[in-house]
Amino acid sequence: MENTNKNQNELDFYEGEYMPQMNRVGKVTGFLGVAASFCPAIALAVVYGLLPQPAALLAAFVAGAASFGVLWFVEPISYFPVLGTVGTYMAFLSGNISNMRVPCASVAQAAARVEPGSPKASVIATLGMAVSIVINLSVLTIGVILGSSALAMLPPVVTEALSYLLPSLFGALLVQFAMKKVKLGVIVLAFGILIYIGINGGVFAWLPGAANYLPVLGCIFFSIAVGMLMMGKN
Repeated sequence: MENTNKNQNELDFYEGEYMPQMNRVGKVTGFLGVAASFCPAIALAVVYGLLPQPAALLAAFVAGAASFGVLWFVEPISYFPVLGTVGTYMAFLSGNISNMRVPCASVAQAAARVEPGSPKASVIATLGMAVSIVINLSVLTIGVILGSSALAMLPPVVTEALSYLLPSLFGALLVQFAMKKVKLGVIVLAFGILIYIGINGGVFAWLPGAANYLPVLGCIFFSIAVGMLMMGKN
């Protein structure tokens, strides 16, 4: 009975005080980050009088949206179950989401042995990401100071291996989560392989730029649908 009351008090604090405050802070810092991203362009316009033509801005926006526009929808949906609300604010403000924030959040949750998607998991993910941001900024500062001379000192075999870093991280994340839902993990992995075989075989050639968004979108929504069906049966 005591544990039940304690859990209920924690949940009330999380929903009644913690989340409203974090939402306010997250929205303010997010808008400040958007405003700050325009500071270099404003400085060039005010100080040096460099103003791009509207047609050039439109062309740049169209080119960027064609290449990365799908990520504006895919990343929040796919990363939210791991990061939680507060972690999502932090991740999209600090960057390096897929190769650093998500792995750090998931490893922190695994170390704390919390249920993914729960309030405790959201708090643990926030703490893990906060540590990763501090370390990331520290290492990045050192890297900026040292410059490219540090990379030049590394042997070629090390620099070549760095290109496999992101696939290795995603593979580790897949194994970590698939071990909790083995059947779901196997089904989604098989679906992902079929999608890539179809793209390479020209099955989806009628879709413009399918290779850029179809694998991610397809796997995300397919895994959501299969997961809901499996939960319904249980």
